[in-house]
Amino acid sequence: MARFILRRGSLALLTLFGVSVLTFFMFFAVPTSPAELQCGRDCRPAQVQNIEKQLGLDQPLLIQYGQYMKGIVVGRTIGEGETAIECHAPCLGWSFRSSEAVSSIIGRALPVTISIVLGGAVSWALLGVSLGFISALRRGTWVDRSAISFALAGASLQIYFVGLLLQVLFVYTLKWLPSPSYTSPFENLGDWFVGMLLPWTTLAFLNSAIYARLTRAQMLETLSEDFVRTAKAKGLPARQVYLRHALRAGITPIVTIFGLDLGVSLGGAVITENVFGMPGVGFVAAEAARQLNLPVVMATVLLAAFFIVLTNVIVDWLYAYIDPRVRLG
Repeated sequence: MARFILRRGSLALLTLFGVSVLTFFMFFAVPTSPAELQCGRDCRPAQVQNIEKQLGLDQPLLIQYGQYMKGIVVGRTIGEGETAIECHAPCLGWSFRSSEAVSSIIGRALPVTISIVLGGAVSWALLGVSLGFISALRRGTWVDRSAISFALAGASLQIYFVGLLLQVLFVYTLKWLPSPSYTSPFENLGDWFVGMLLPWTTLAFLNSAIYARLTRAQMLETLSEDFVRTAKAKGLPARQVYLRHALRAGITPIVTIFGLDLGVSLGGAVITENVFGMPGVGFVAAEAARQLNLPVVMATVLLAAFFIVLTNVIVDWLYAYIDPRVRLG
């Protein structure tokens, strides 16, 4: 087990290193000067040179990359002399558009994204797996047909339609809920829950479709396996047969997809955050791309890669605990 964790952790670090190198050189080795993009079209040559000095763009690319990675680990000083800026770890660069550290921008946006994604992920996983599980056990009945119809409806619609429709219905027409907004759960748990309810509901309805269909297919396949028939023949309770044996053996692919979806969403739920007007990482990334704010765009790309790699490593670790047939070598 320890060897597996070490190997997976090393592979994850190597992957993140590769992504950081590729991302850095994509943004800072382009023909167009990042300083000119940062400054704007009407920027004078003197201003461009000043920004290049502040960003360290007048140094060789390898040194720039080394300084960038050093800033993430221990922090760094951006610029020289009176204009020098202290950027504390994890330093993801400096945004001259808003004159603040990129880590501060990400720090404000990340709790919003985490709140949306974690609540939505729990909702869509529970709803989808429950529907698929019940549908498989009631195969061919009205329950099965209703669950599949619900899943098809969720798979056929888009978040910018469902999200706006729910806001019109529950916020502006019935006035049952306030407009979606973010409040820190450490300040007011009730306001946080109510403000996140519509995004969670929308994500649960749309994303549970694939989990319902996949769970149903996996359960139907697992229920025909010999070990399930053996468990039934031994007289084990139906609940133990279906939950402890069948569902546990068939849920591995679902955990894989859940890990991927969770990692991608934590990297920035762009459409969700824009539909509900919530300034999360995806919202910030879209604004930064529009403004050509390269340090912020690069930070969001690295953050997304980090979450995707992290969730995949966690999923690999979970395999041994979910399915006893899996052995970690």
